[in-house]
Amino acid sequence: MRTEVARRFGAACACAIGALLSFPVPPAAAVPPALDVRAAVMIDAATGQQLYARNASQELAIASTTKLMTALVTLEHARLRQVFADPPFYPAAVDSQIGLEPGERMSVHDLLIAMMLPSADDAAEDLAYNVGGGSVQRFIAMMNLRARQLGLAHTHYSTPIGLDTPGNYSSASDLVALARFLLRTQPFLRRVVAMPSAVVRIGDDTQLLTNLNSLVGRVPWVNGVKTGHTIDAGYVLVGSGTRHGMTLISAVLGAPSEAARESDTLALLQYGFREFRLRRPVAAGATLARPYVAGRPNLRAQLIAESTFMRVFRRSTVVRSVVHAPALLTGPLRRHAILGTVIVLAGGVPVARIPLLLARAVPAPPPSLLASLGAGPFTLVVLGLLLGAGIVVTVSRQRRHRATRATNRRPA
Repeated sequence: MRTEVARRFGAACACAIGALLSFPVPPAAAVPPALDVRAAVMIDAATGQQLYARNASQELAIASTTKLMTALVTLEHARLRQVFADPPFYPAAVDSQIGLEPGERMSVHDLLIAMMLPSADDAAEDLAYNVGGGSVQRFIAMMNLRARQLGLAHTHYSTPIGLDTPGNYSSASDLVALARFLLRTQPFLRRVVAMPSAVVRIGDDTQLLTNLNSLVGRVPWVNGVKTGHTIDAGYVLVGSGTRHGMTLISAVLGAPSEAARESDTLALLQYGFREFRLRRPVAAGATLARPYVAGRPNLRAQLIAESTFMRVFRRSTVVRSVVHAPALLTGPLRRHAILGTVIVLAGGVPVARIPLLLARAVPAPPPSLLASLGAGPFTLVVLGLLLGAGIVVTVSRQRRHRATRATNRRPA
């Protein structure tokens, strides 16, 4: 008896295991790369979604990525064709520079290129001094004001260059937020940071400048953004790349070497493109339902999405939309009346509800016969009498017809 029970139990277990093995299992999420950094973040540029974070809000020295804010304040307060004279600034020999001499003239256009590609400290000082109206401290105050306006809660500046000075810091999350804002609002800077090299004019001479971010030009889909390095900050890189219609922005802070910051940036971006995709399941103005209109069989209304829903999802996530809308409409209905909803499901879980609007006004149903006659009480009485008279006449005719037929059937 025990042997038979054990045999049946084993058979049941085998069937259960077989069923589990035959059931489709969703692919496991990819493991994020192991980064040798103090902090790192990656976001989607279109939506701002954070896709990876490590010590995202930690306030750290950021070296020359400070110049992202220097560039923003310059672009918002100066014209690219303006020409500035270099102030009496003498950087240390170890600083990155293009060799500007006091009084030497250079356009804002070329100063920005020199500051962003080879990270020239003398170009940054030139811009800060002149945009600040002859005061670098005034320019730094403008930088901090702009940081507060952008909601960069973990950022403060004490230099336009990014040297190791007290009070100059930011976080990985603030750096990618600032880079996203720059890339979205400053097309000139977006083009500059994607250039492997450029030629600028310094006085009467020209000079070829090379981008310190060697991923640009070496990796076809990498298109920015800014490098940095000091003793306190270590090696820093704010990177960006575009693939499959999606742009990702990353930041790695405190890498131990230039090679490490580049390899970690590349690994982080590759992980993002491999694991995630940008989806737009609902587009504003798209027709999602065509209900019938009462009283007008040849007319179909259009219900359109009120807004666009766009979001980054893991590639293994099933995304679909479910439309809830009436099958029949009765007018009159005004244009853009809310008459339904489209629900976006990700893995079966609702993630968005978007109203459906009536694309064009729906008229009232056509009038009936009685309504067209102005069917008041008197009219109804007259119609009733006419109907009754018609019935009496019809019955009388039928009776006479039957009587005539009966007379004809009698024998002679």
